Amino acid sequence: MLAYLQQKIWRFWDQSVSGIGHSPLESFAADDTLCQLVGQDLSPATVRTWVHDNSVVLGIQDHRLPHITEGMAFLSAKGFTPIVRNSGGLAVVLDPGVLNISIVLSEQQSRIDINTGYDVMVELIKALFPKAAEHIEAYEIVGSYCPGSYDLSIGGKKFAGISQRRLRQGIAVQIYLCIEGSGSERANLIREFYEVGLKGETTKFTYPQVRPEVMASLSELLDEKWTVQQTVIDLQRLLMGLSDELKIGSLQQNEMELYSFYLNRVFERNKKMLGNEKN
Repeated sequence: MLAYLQQKIWRFWDQSVSGIGHSPLESFAADDTLCQLVGQDLSPATVRTWVHDNSVVLGIQDHRLPHITEGMAFLSAKGFTPIVRNSGGLAVVLDPGVLNISIVLSEQQSRIDINTGYDVMVELIKALFPKAAEHIEAYEIVGSYCPGSYDLSIGGKKFAGISQRRLRQGIAVQIYLCIEGSGSERANLIREFYEVGLKGETTKFTYPQVRPEVMASLSELLDEKWTVQQTVIDLQRLLMGLSDELKIGSLQQNEMELYSFYLNRVFERNKKMLGNEKN
């Protein structure tokens, strides 16, 4: 996995502050843009950090809950903006204490299989938190929200989940890291959302029975005051040591047209998922 983390040039785009007031949909468009740019060798391998205000990102299956309208109204009443992504996965919480990291790699030279993509992210996180590395495990935490085989946990308590996006020979491996705050409070929000969205009905799809006690933030797990911003600084330093050159900055002017295309597409898809298509 180290071969993928050691790049001649890493590109680093930090949106941990600038993206807070923006919709998470903009982050999905950004990663799609980077997938194409990196996948077509128009950009070096890239790491992007992103943070958003209180939002709950729902998957397609979540949107099929029998009482989804009431569920989304519940989230709004709790101060969280619900959005729907046009992909797999289930509900996750985003807030200023959650740091998201995307690693974008090219498959131009050779294919990167799904497990390898996940393993690359696991190695990055272990390198980012060296004192905790030997305690970090990757396996499904039953009772967590958005459970998956690459949940990251310490002592059986989940603090992160990993997903992937593949587009035009580019692969974006994305992780949400609960750095600050209460992991159980975030989990309780999703537990209540499913209760409202299901109202006890039986469905073909089995939704998670969320147990808040199996989720925690890194600050809670390591009993230290970790912050999102310090983690971003540590990540930047790590990337400097994993490359000959670190290029820091956002999209260039000649890349913005492509970003606008993906941004429009992701917003239109979200509108359709919410049943608000324009006639």
